[in-house]
Order: sequence, then C-alpha cells, then structure tokens
Amino acid sequence: MNSIVLFVFAMATDPNSSGQTSGGNPAISLLPIVLIFLIMYLLIFRPQAKRQKEHRQMLDNLQKGDEVVTAGGIYGSIVGTKKNDTVVILKIAENVKIEVARSSIAQKVQPEEPAKN
Repeated sequence: MNSIVLFVFAMATDPNSSGQTSGGNPAISLLPIVLIFLIMYLLIFRPQAKRQKEHRQMLDNLQKGDEVVTAGGIYGSIVGTKKNDTVVILKIAENVKIEVARSSIAQKVQPEEPAKN
C-alpha cells in the first residue's frame, strides 16, 4: 500500500516546477487523492461490509440444534434463547448449559461426515 501512495504522490508533484504552481486544471491535481480513496474502498471497506452482512445473516438464521463456536472458542449446541433472542443458551457438555450473547457467536460449525473405510 505504501508503494501506491508514494507512486501517487510522485505523479502529483512536478520536479521541474521549482515551487511555482502551474496553471493546469485543478481537478487533475485531485485525481490522485480520489484514486487513493477508490482503491481503499475496493480493497478494504467493501469486503469488510460484505463479511459483516454475511455474519449478521448467519446470526439471524441460527436455530435450535445448530452447532456453533463463540468468539471465546467455546463449542456448543443451541438449545434455546432468552430475552427477545438476544441471549442464546448453549449446551457445551452433558448437563452443562451456558448463556451467551447472540452477537458473541463467531460461526456455525458444519457437522462432520463419518469417515468412510
């Protein structure tokens, strides 16, 4: 990313100007800054927004019986919800249930297929 910034600033400066401004179009001098923001949007902001949308959809579609892992690394199975679906009850072992915030669920775990011998 640093090389892009240096390249853009090198394009924007004229080594022969000796401190004097040229009478060129001011829109062209803003072009490098616009390009930097466009590149940042395409490489950083847009993919992050897409990941957040997918995570939000996954949280909204959780239901009883789904195997999940929390942000803290706890694996469990959803057995219920509380408080307008903002709290999820996870069964992490036999006779052991915990309550976690729905937003703390990191991902849904796909069930493993039995090994074929």
